[in-house]
Amino acid sequence: MYLSRVEIDVNNRQKTKDLTHLGAYHNWVEQSFPDEIAANKRLRHLWRIDRLAGKSYLLVLSETSPDKDELARYGVPGTAMIKPYDKFLSKLEAGQLMQFRLTANPSHTVSKPGERQGKIFPHVTVAQQRKWLADRAKKAGFQLVERSQRVQFEPQDNQAFDVVGRDWPVLYRKGGRRVRLSKVTFEGFLKVEDVDKFRQTLTHGIGREKAFGMGLMTVIPRK
Repeated sequence: MYLSRVEIDVNNRQKTKDLTHLGAYHNWVEQSFPDEIAANKRLRHLWRIDRLAGKSYLLVLSETSPDKDELARYGVPGTAMIKPYDKFLSKLEAGQLMQFRLTANPSHTVSKPGERQGKIFPHVTVAQQRKWLADRAKKAGFQLVERSQRVQFEPQDNQAFDVVGRDWPVLYRKGGRRVRLSKVTFEGFLKVEDVDKFRQTLTHGIGREKAFGMGLMTVIPRK
């Protein structure tokens, strides 16, 4: 596995004029793997857009290494970085305390009698979005840390995580109409419970719309 990052050249409008919707970012990510395209072997790539300290970054997690030039296509020159991720994954241990960041598409399915498939709706309130993540923690191999374990953290309840960003970016344009997607960013602290499940979470993501910048969780070990 590889974790790659490049600063998006947002000040160069000529370079980034095509990046007006999530579909364009998806294409950027896919084109960063020309060997997969040539072999007609399309693997899943998790990705997200991070905005930190006034800068925007594309972050990509992939099974194979991307082409650095293609990754840097819309980036600030010299900022593309590709790092092996397997060593980090192999060192995960139960009980580890981690600081995490996750961008996801919290949603739920509503079914009506007689319907074969229900309709998918986004969770719209912060409380719903927080519950969505809390409900998935155990299956994903981690426990959301309680505030008593991180006393300096001030969330809305007893769990040390919160919603730090909410947006409705354009997914694509259809017939002059903009189709949007709910995007929520969580930050906080967790403890690894089941290493295999947690490793699966990091490499396969959480929730829906993974092809469009959702589901990628990254973590930093904390003592």
